[in-house]
Amino acid sequence: MTLRKPSGNEKESIALLVALLPELFSRLEFDIYSKYFQNVLFVHSLQYGFSNCILLLLFGGFEYQVALRSTFLGYVVGVAITIFSIASPSWRMFGVYMAVIAIFHYTEFLAIAWTNPSSLSIDSFVLNHSVSYGIAACSSWIEFIIERYYFPEMKMASSVSYIGLILSTLGELLRKSAMFTAKHNFNHIVQSAKKRNHELITHGIYGIFRHPSYVGWFYWAIGTQLILQNPFCVLAYTVASWRFFHDRILIEEITLLNFFGEAYAEYQGKVPTGLPFISGYKINL
Repeated sequence: MTLRKPSGNEKESIALLVALLPELFSRLEFDIYSKYFQNVLFVHSLQYGFSNCILLLLFGGFEYQVALRSTFLGYVVGVAITIFSIASPSWRMFGVYMAVIAIFHYTEFLAIAWTNPSSLSIDSFVLNHSVSYGIAACSSWIEFIIERYYFPEMKMASSVSYIGLILSTLGELLRKSAMFTAKHNFNHIVQSAKKRNHELITHGIYGIFRHPSYVGWFYWAIGTQLILQNPFCVLAYTVASWRFFHDRILIEEITLLNFFGEAYAEYQGKVPTGLPFISGYKINL
């Protein structure tokens, strides 16, 4: 026996039912509502768990993995809005930070799906970028929580956090601009072999920076820590990101010189990397 795949209208009906669950329980005057459903975060958790069950019934394989991660990131944004709206002032910028992080990861997948679908994978969300990336994220949360506990006034929204939000937004826009300019030439993984349709992109934002996607990510990462007003992680993220991109650009430019030869060497002479004190891998012609 095979299950019939629900139609578009049926999927919309199921989604509406999930969204209306708290209101439904309230109208039915369930005692459980007054005890648990007034907790907004509990409602988010329950809806997310129920949504995952529905997704498992509706999708399978790659589609399910995409839907699962997209739903998770959507709920992170929902929780972020809740925190910003009703939490104490010292927590509100953490809500902004959560939204910035979730939007970044979702748009990474979306941009690749739009510009280079042949390379699309679950890793395109960049959620499992590396162990170091996970440690860095956890470190920033720990610093925020400790500093907020002892110095709550330190985490109030200020000009520093708003500068961080602007920096993260500009970094995000710069990175996505690079992805949409490069189109099928952009890949999250440094390519070791040149594909038939691989082109050297030197126009648009690539006429200003050789590595605009790295420049965007670099300043986006620093901006996230300014949003949280994490002094230690601002410094740590700056140093760690700089070292990562320094080594990454060296490796990438060796491959690009192999791919495009003199054309890329000339491009290097005209356009900087865009990152401070990083010149890349250069050869003398």
